[in-house]
Amino acid sequence: MTISAGEKLPDATFKTMSTDGPNELTTADIFPGKKVVLFGVPGAFTPTCNNNHLPGYLENYDALLSRGVDTIAVIATNDLFVMGAWARATGGEGKILFLADGNADFLKQVGLDADFSAHGMGVRSKRFAMIVDDGKVVTVNVEDKPGVDTSGAAHILQQL
Repeated sequence: MTISAGEKLPDATFKTMSTDGPNELTTADIFPGKKVVLFGVPGAFTPTCNNNHLPGYLENYDALLSRGVDTIAVIATNDLFVMGAWARATGGEGKILFLADGNADFLKQVGLDADFSAHGMGVRSKRFAMIVDDGKVVTVNVEDKPGVDTSGAAHILQQL
């Protein structure tokens, strides 16, 4: 079952790439005492994720922060090296927190995993965005068709 507004995020550990190399961050490191926009993509460098979803958050970075957002984070089932390369390639490094959930452990816990095995991609993230305040989900938007609509930065801005 998909996590709902009002629920607390489960404890989880994510892999990230820092300037010092591989790193781990937990939900306890990221969410307490902060307003976080977390969005999920099926895969780094994939066409819709790379050309539409992530760029909207980069373009609206300042607007999101001006509405009280402390952190913008993206999650995918890619490994931390791919997520680090994606951060550098898109100019998102230092702005957006790129979280690797390689085994979809967190995504499965919150019911936002998707089986893309028919396309040779295994378990991935559904395309979604949520606003999390102090570890509690305020709103969650899951796309029900291909493309970026309710999970995009413009829609999240309307919800802040």
